[in-house]
Amino acid sequence: MTTRNLALKNSYRDSVELMRLSQELEQMSGVQGATIIMGTDNNKAMLETAGLLTEDGKAAEANDLIIAVRLSPADDEAAIMNRVQESLDSSGRESETNASSNQPRTIDGALAALPDSNLALISVPGQYAAYEATKALDRGLHVLVFSDNVSIEDEVELKNHALNQGLFMLGPDCGTAIINGVPLGFANAVPRGRVGIVAASGTGLQQVSCLLAAQGHGISQALGVGSRDLSDQVGGAMMLEGIRVLNDDPNTDVIVLISKPPGPMAQQQIAFALRVVSKPSVVCFLGMDAQAPNIPNVYFEMTLHEAANRVAGLLGDPTHDTSPVLPSPEMTLLQEISDGLGRDQRYIRGLYSGGTLAYESMLFLRDLNFDISSNLDFPLVNSIDDDAERTHKLIDMGDDRFTQGVPHPMIDYRQRRERILKEATNPEVGIILLDVILGYGSHADPASELVPAINEARLLASGAGRQLAFIVVICGTSDDPQNIQKQAAELTAAGAVVVPSNLQGVSIAAALSVGDLEMIRGWSQ
Repeated sequence: MTTRNLALKNSYRDSVELMRLSQELEQMSGVQGATIIMGTDNNKAMLETAGLLTEDGKAAEANDLIIAVRLSPADDEAAIMNRVQESLDSSGRESETNASSNQPRTIDGALAALPDSNLALISVPGQYAAYEATKALDRGLHVLVFSDNVSIEDEVELKNHALNQGLFMLGPDCGTAIINGVPLGFANAVPRGRVGIVAASGTGLQQVSCLLAAQGHGISQALGVGSRDLSDQVGGAMMLEGIRVLNDDPNTDVIVLISKPPGPMAQQQIAFALRVVSKPSVVCFLGMDAQAPNIPNVYFEMTLHEAANRVAGLLGDPTHDTSPVLPSPEMTLLQEISDGLGRDQRYIRGLYSGGTLAYESMLFLRDLNFDISSNLDFPLVNSIDDDAERTHKLIDMGDDRFTQGVPHPMIDYRQRRERILKEATNPEVGIILLDVILGYGSHADPASELVPAINEARLLASGAGRQLAFIVVICGTSDDPQNIQKQAAELTAAGAVVVPSNLQGVSIAAALSVGDLEMIRGWSQ
């Protein structure tokens, strides 16, 4: 097998187009694999480590797009590369035609076409995002920065600039928001309602809003503020502004705050702001070590599921029990799965696209004294780079190390499919825990990607006399474009246990791991 590189000068494609292009190239006869990545120094170093960088790729600059193609040695390399070049040229002409006919090329052009707009969504390479966001703020627009790789210094400056003008600056790395009923980034089809959410966590926001939607409760506003907003350097600037705005909003009855642990000073600022809020508030800061402050009408919850339950109770549901979109698995099914696992086959592999869901699962298993490895940084948790194989592993596959130059795992399931098959060959792995995030912007049919991988993994395991348990957490609603019932039915038919709550999923995984289903009897019907 040989590798060839093509470098496209001054070319940028978004994640969806990169996924489509990669899949098209991989389907060509003679192409064993395709990686499409920007020509930054870090990306080139990664390609070189993987043995995928050629002299053509080394000559690429940061604004160039590198196409690394693995070729079957038995085929005509020149003919294959000609077909690759033709495919890329055709895609580029199509993109230019669409852009020139349908899409403004600048913020001023967009405002000329849509003069009543009041928000700009910025999704450009990180080194340009701050410049474009500043232009939008200067024109009186609220801003949502979807881009990552923006410096924290730029983030602080942008948010101060926005506050001085009475504007929101959501992000950078803001993946989810629902503003005036309009979903932005990765978001689910949830009803309008009385709950206002401010979150430094995209998938945390999605999980809580979907659990509430399943019980009939809707969202007034959902503001994603970016994963670093509650760092001490940023100081919770946009979460504080979100609290203020939602407290004044006549359509919001309950305020929800979601984040990983805030910095100590940011946490104090949030607590101070909550003391003067007139509405009940639910706070879920996952893994917050400090004692939760005692603030009237403020409820601190340890998990996303419990946060949703608390909100439901505050809205008048006396059961405090979030009704799932999907039925809970029967205990008889779970007992059959548990009985099929070998005594030494009890390790969990959590392969997540949602970093907050991975974080929540890590905290849950850590508190049960499970020996865990992860790429998430947390006390008493091993690094996946340093650990031995004999640990439970929870991996955020949306982390930068997995998304350099490739689409996010909510969009592209290739890396997770490969990892599932790898774990299926490990005789000590028994439980594979996955999340599937539905909604706008996510993969149109996740089951079509996962079912073949699950079937192949189960065949690999059965060929070695083993079984595998698959637990799939589906975060979505009945109105999402992917059809949650169809997704669940196809995954269930492949032998997976499908649940709507991440806490439910990791609880089942833990119970199967230790062989004690009494741990989860309350989850079953």
